[in-house]
Amino acid sequence: MKLTWYGHSAFKLEFAETSILFDPFLTGNPSFPENLTVDQVTAGVTHVVLTHGHDDHIGDAIEILKKNGAQLTSNFEICMWAGRQGIENINPMNSGGMVDTGTFKVALTRAEHSSSKQTDGEAIYLGNPHGVIIEVPGKKVLYHMGDTDIFSDMALINEIYRPKIGIVPVGDRFTMGGRVAAMACTKFFDFDAIVPCHFGTFPIIEQSAEAFETAMGPDAAKVNTLAPGESIEV
Repeated sequence: MKLTWYGHSAFKLEFAETSILFDPFLTGNPSFPENLTVDQVTAGVTHVVLTHGHDDHIGDAIEILKKNGAQLTSNFEICMWAGRQGIENINPMNSGGMVDTGTFKVALTRAEHSSSKQTDGEAIYLGNPHGVIIEVPGKKVLYHMGDTDIFSDMALINEIYRPKIGIVPVGDRFTMGGRVAAMACTKFFDFDAIVPCHFGTFPIIEQSAEAFETAMGPDAAKVNTLAPGESIEV
């Protein structure tokens, strides 16, 4: 599987004929790669997964879904909101269940955050925030934590799903900072590869993943700190 980071929490996971775009904050993303266009990134996308309703995660989702006919997977409230924007191909979920999409299974997990969209100066509630589990037959399980703080039920997430690929927010202020993110990874999980995110986008969050890498100590070799636009095989 090929995993590509586009800055902030936007990732694409590609395998066989499937292309999953997570939290596609592309337009207006200060860390989006200058050598790429939104059309290049979104061409051929078959699925869009949204962890929660903040604008820096919903991003270009509606435009992508309308253009590609891709399937939206997210919580019930976000899917119903998207339906009001004209999106018909929706896969509404909530914490605890797992859905087989045909080429992969997806589950939503708890996340410690919030979820709303700013509309006309008001916050529109868009359900609970989530992390996302992706299970592809014959491949390692991927866990995109979304935006979250550490919480002890991460131990249950590991026990239930056994994820080996972790996408982990490390930017502080709105999510875990480096030290706490490293504690989450080493205390609750046995990841083979970790990709930090949610840093370097805005001045008020951490500008690098250095504090996370340092705090990982002997497990720092598992950390794959990408530049926006870079990919790894997972």
